[in-house]
Amino acid sequence: MKGSLSRRRLATLLGKGAVAIAAGGLAGGTMPAWAQKKYSPGADDTTIKVGNIMPYSGPASAYSAIGKAEAAYFRLINDQGGINGRKIEFISYDDGYSPPKAVEMTRKLVEQDEVLLVFQPLGTPSNTAIRKYLNTKKVPQLFVATGASIWDDPKNYPWTMGWQPNYHTEGRIYGQHVVATKPDAKIAILYQNDDSGRDYVKGFKEGLGAKVSQVVSEQSYEVTDPTVDSQIVAFKAAGADVFFNMTTPKFAAMAIRKTYDIGWKPMQYLVNVAASVGTVLVPAGVEKAVGIVSTQYLKDPTDSGWADDPGMRKWLAFMKQYYPDGDLKDASNLYGYAVAQTLVQVLKQCGDDLTRENVMRQAANLKDFELDVLLPGIKMNTSPGDFAPIEAEQLIRFDGKQWVRFGDVMGR
Repeated sequence: MKGSLSRRRLATLLGKGAVAIAAGGLAGGTMPAWAQKKYSPGADDTTIKVGNIMPYSGPASAYSAIGKAEAAYFRLINDQGGINGRKIEFISYDDGYSPPKAVEMTRKLVEQDEVLLVFQPLGTPSNTAIRKYLNTKKVPQLFVATGASIWDDPKNYPWTMGWQPNYHTEGRIYGQHVVATKPDAKIAILYQNDDSGRDYVKGFKEGLGAKVSQVVSEQSYEVTDPTVDSQIVAFKAAGADVFFNMTTPKFAAMAIRKTYDIGWKPMQYLVNVAASVGTVLVPAGVEKAVGIVSTQYLKDPTDSGWADDPGMRKWLAFMKQYYPDGDLKDASNLYGYAVAQTLVQVLKQCGDDLTRENVMRQAANLKDFELDVLLPGIKMNTSPGDFAPIEAEQLIRFDGKQWVRFGDVMGR
């Protein structure tokens, strides 16, 4: 393994259930010389320490591919020479999708590992648990892996920034589509009982407008529940013919399978965070997922239409060389690549001013930034008053083999 992390330390971290990767890089372009080098803890002339927590175990472990893809991308970048001559030391710990564990691991990253920033901690519950601590410590909580709208709050939480389109906007898009295509719908809603689930539901109901009265059943689930079978059975009994499925991958596959197995045939809407062909639709049974509607803002690795796309060819070459064990059908691997690419851009913009203050300043100064794998027409923009980098998506429908885009790019 390349980079500045010692073999002894790597072995120690892995023994504690962590993944620690040394990585970093330059993604093209140059920065002007700075008159004086400035550093916060976690950065020096040779190294930039980036911390991360990820559910490598537990009910959301399907997302662990994101952390592995990010680590692999940083290795690629390191091999290209580092960011302004510095290598990234990427330290990623398992929090098991448990907020108390997330707090413990975040404190370790900040107080023992002394990272410059905490990058891409995953999940609304975990990020909510660590947000106050990181803002008090003035440590960037950057590009969190959750679309809850609460991450776009620079006034109250100036050290926390989201990355992906927020759940509220996505939910509203689904609600608007129901009204436009099935105005007499009888609607069932399944959601995770936390802020992310409530965010989705709020947006979905806003999109329904006056049609919200047509919700005939609304049920939640806990991440510790063994199944969601009883909720699906209740939806069918209520006579619902539209199903809004706000779940994480494990429960999404369960819900799709149960819906099919009991002969219930509603119009189904599946949230973007659970729309992976590899980790959700294949385990559920692709024949059981035909016709499901979701959204995209990234190119779909299962879509043959991107076969000759330069950005996707770069991603495939990256996967082949740096993450050969990664599933090419798993959208999480594309997501991890994209968000890691965004961090590299921010660190490039920092130049030789690698203070925590400047990291946030540059994160809030992305201007029409385009990634290899963003859908055409979608660009990233931030400002000191706008901490939502991506604010547009496109509707997609599963045809039994791949997602097919339809309609226009939508968003606020």
